[in-house]
Amino acid sequence: MTVPDKRSVRGDLLVACGLFAAGVVISGFSLAQIRAENRAHLAQATQPLQGTPSDDQGKTPAEAKPGGDRPTTPAPEPARPDPQTQGAARPALPPAPAEKIAPPINK
Repeated sequence: MTVPDKRSVRGDLLVACGLFAAGVVISGFSLAQIRAENRAHLAQATQPLQGTPSDDQGKTPAEAKPGGDRPTTPAPEPARPDPQTQGAARPALPPAPAEKIAPPINK
């Protein structure tokens, strides 16, 4: 093995410091861009909406009737399958062949 001379060590150290400095500069630019984007989003916020005054200011609301009218439409009934379609459902797999069925387990 050869002992590296001072010139090669100094060159390697210079390259390493340059790469480190470049990484710090790129990180700084990235953080600055992230902050600038956040400020741009905040600057684009819309003003709160102002409601328009209605011309019904002088009218009073209708009185609530106790035990008021209920809807006349009947409530929907739960779904019940037709008896004809009950037997129409076919199993996903065919029945197993006889040689694949095991005899019952005895105690």
